[in-house]
Amino acid sequence: MRIGHGYDVHRFCDGDHITIGGVKIPHSQTLLAHSDGDVLAHAIADSLLGACAERDIGYHFPDTDQQYKDINSMLILTKVAEILDKKGYKISNIDSTIVAQAPKMLPYIPSMQQNIARALKIKVDQVNVKATTEERLGFTGREEGISAHSVSLIMNKE
Repeated sequence: MRIGHGYDVHRFCDGDHITIGGVKIPHSQTLLAHSDGDVLAHAIADSLLGACAERDIGYHFPDTDQQYKDINSMLILTKVAEILDKKGYKISNIDSTIVAQAPKMLPYIPSMQQNIARALKIKVDQVNVKATTEERLGFTGREEGISAHSVSLIMNKE
């Protein structure tokens, strides 16, 4: 068994929605990013890449490469799953946390888990998504952005 940790953060900018876990959520701002800004998917991708010693999301999907401009992060997860498969690993489970003062994530979590599981070709019960605030402390508490953490466990396919 191998363990990986991932973290991602994006700041807010002008817009009318955010995308978290592949779910478009109405909001008074959007997340500034080269891709769709899905901090949850990016943290999960980094945790999976870290678990199999394949560097990080920026290495595989650099923001200097225009082919990844506005990419749907569920596609990034699908490509990460292919990397794991080629290296002979399968996903055991993923545990992740979204850190955001607003908007409230709870109503969207089941859809996020389904989207992530579908992109990674695993069962929904292998994906856990939680959300928390920072009690108005720090950049997320001041609603300057959103962050996410993820821990993934992978195993040899054999």
